[in-house]
Amino acid sequence: MELFIDRFESDIGPLLIVSDATAVCALDYGDYESRMAELLAARYGRFSLRENSDPLGVGRRLAAYMTGRLEAVRDIPVNTGGTPFQRRVWSALRQIPAGETTTYGDLARQLGNANASRAVGLANSLNPIAIVIPCHRVIGANGKLTGYAGGLERKRWLLAHELTATAGAGTNLPF
Repeated sequence: MELFIDRFESDIGPLLIVSDATAVCALDYGDYESRMAELLAARYGRFSLRENSDPLGVGRRLAAYMTGRLEAVRDIPVNTGGTPFQRRVWSALRQIPAGETTTYGDLARQLGNANASRAVGLANSLNPIAIVIPCHRVIGANGKLTGYAGGLERKRWLLAHELTATAGAGTNLPF
């Protein structure tokens, strides 16, 4: 399987964008390239990555997101793979508005199983497409930041960036 890769410099470090001919298959941080490769290998088996500048215009859209145009990434086409449950979780994540958060428990209830918060957390941790599928918008029931595959500092930055862009500068951040 041949996939395309591009590297995008962002305010939170280099981003790796992997796509097939029609959609983004992975978006991860440069320092997590081995994690991304493991997820791709689990999904595709053997694959190769061919350099491709700004596949599907995703780099341009990420640049707009980084400048505060948060809607720029909303409708980027994705090809996540995953189990049916994971796909349901990842689809639900895309419904969380920028500048807002939810909890693992609330997301589990939204999906129809209040007891599935751990399963939601596991699906969140395996999200192959950072930012576009905004798993960073899920926090602990106590309002605190919990794990993020890209690191808590990036999660904090993304949430602050989105809150500032939606509410205006000078907002007191709750995390």
